[in-house]
Amino acid sequence: MSIVAEVVAGAALSAFFDKLFDKFSSSDLLKTFRKENFDADLKKWESMLLKIQLVLDDAEEKQLTSRLVKIWLDELEDLAYDVDDILDEFATEALRRQLNPEPKSDFVKQMRSKIEGIDRRLQEIVEEKKDLELRENTGRRTITKTSRPPSTSLVNESRTYGRDEDKMKIVKLLLESSDAQLSVIPIVGMGGLGKTTLAQLVYKDDEVSRHFQLKAWVCVSEDFDNLRLTKEILHSTSESCHDNNNLDSLQGKLKNTLSGKKFLLILDDVWNENYELWTELCKPFEFGAQGSKIVVTTRNDDVSSIMGTTPPYKLKELSRDACLRVFTHHALDATDFSEYPELKKYGQEIVDRCKGAPLAAKALGGLLRSKHDPCEWEDVLNSKIWDIPEDKSSIFSVLRLSYNYLPSHLKRCFAYCSLFPKDYEFQERELVLLWMAEGLIQETKAKKPMEDLGGDYFRDLLNRSFFQQSSSYESLFVMHDLMNDLAMWAAGDLCCRLEDQLGGSKQFEISTKVRHFLILNIQTIASISLMKMCI
Repeated sequence: MSIVAEVVAGAALSAFFDKLFDKFSSSDLLKTFRKENFDADLKKWESMLLKIQLVLDDAEEKQLTSRLVKIWLDELEDLAYDVDDILDEFATEALRRQLNPEPKSDFVKQMRSKIEGIDRRLQEIVEEKKDLELRENTGRRTITKTSRPPSTSLVNESRTYGRDEDKMKIVKLLLESSDAQLSVIPIVGMGGLGKTTLAQLVYKDDEVSRHFQLKAWVCVSEDFDNLRLTKEILHSTSESCHDNNNLDSLQGKLKNTLSGKKFLLILDDVWNENYELWTELCKPFEFGAQGSKIVVTTRNDDVSSIMGTTPPYKLKELSRDACLRVFTHHALDATDFSEYPELKKYGQEIVDRCKGAPLAAKALGGLLRSKHDPCEWEDVLNSKIWDIPEDKSSIFSVLRLSYNYLPSHLKRCFAYCSLFPKDYEFQERELVLLWMAEGLIQETKAKKPMEDLGGDYFRDLLNRSFFQQSSSYESLFVMHDLMNDLAMWAAGDLCCRLEDQLGGSKQFEISTKVRHFLILNIQTIASISLMKMCI
């Protein structure tokens, strides 16, 4: 397994540290520690963990490429949970003493042994940190840039499947007359659904090309740099290079280029949620002719609400038949399994795993290209997405980028969702109450009710395409299978889900680091009856 495949939810440690520091500041807890002469240990833990927290951002980035940093973060995460357990034990003892002032005879002895163990392990972690050359954070979270290559407007329409209706609807929006000077149409969906492909199909449509005087395609990606974007738009519309790095001068040239002309601009793969940056980029666009249009592709509803002037177009999964054609095209250079009937069973099950995500169908098909041994197909069918080397498949890196962009408190909440079985439909309040019970929701200075905070968390994950509304009921939600796989990766050893196969004798090995444990009886799935155990 690759280093990337083994990465767990280390990036959520920052939020967990904040939870620990809140407990350290509890006067009741400090009083109990002081009574047993452990208050010096508590203060030492807080001081040492504060220093460690300063390098967490850098460690979370470097764990992707450094095995030593990965091991160090694993040990730190395990220690942090053990510290939390000890704090809970002291809090429980404090409550018990309110009812019965007599201390438990063996409590101090048990705690002394555990605290000494934490002291020793924490000191080792601090010493190991010195050899890892980790940088302290600067107060601004840096996101590692994706290795995904930039998109272009080129597309072979004969090799795209299942998007005719979507294309027709977007083209209609582009061609319809409007009183607005400029309209912005967002296309929203989770990573891997084919938003870029749909934009390419629309961009190359003959009727669209005739309708607009100027067209430009820009891959925005994570870096919303107005200087770079203005240069690229100007280059695309005027076909001349501009080495000038003066934004004012460049925007003036772009204004002159667009002035009085009806233009179409595609901004692909946008992540920016800063309204000021967007309005700054827009200044030259306001001089185009009435009816000019911008199409934005994004995974985040919040991005569409900042940029869009029309309701977002929510891209859905491909039909099973279309997904099958994508897969067979890339795996067999064919439209079906007629020449390879022995592969049909495995191929159809692989496509079912893709759940309408064309990127997954393309990547897994490409992985099996020119391989006609059923055993190899069965291996791919049974593999986890993070087990597939990234140089052979981009699925995981595309999904992980969405996870990397989550605030740390949302990473923990999303990872917890790995306990849900695939296709499990859940209510917002159900999940929020589970998060509350697990202490995953952080109090704010505004003292907003915890359930309302949890609702904010939920809607944020929904807007970022981690959850989807169920097709069965408006009040229910579900995770795409690929998002479920991503949650399992993010949880690592912290969450464990066992599915009872009707009394089967299969033995399961459960990690000692498990903190959230669920046993799912397959007989009760239909009635959505879950038994949950917290360790």
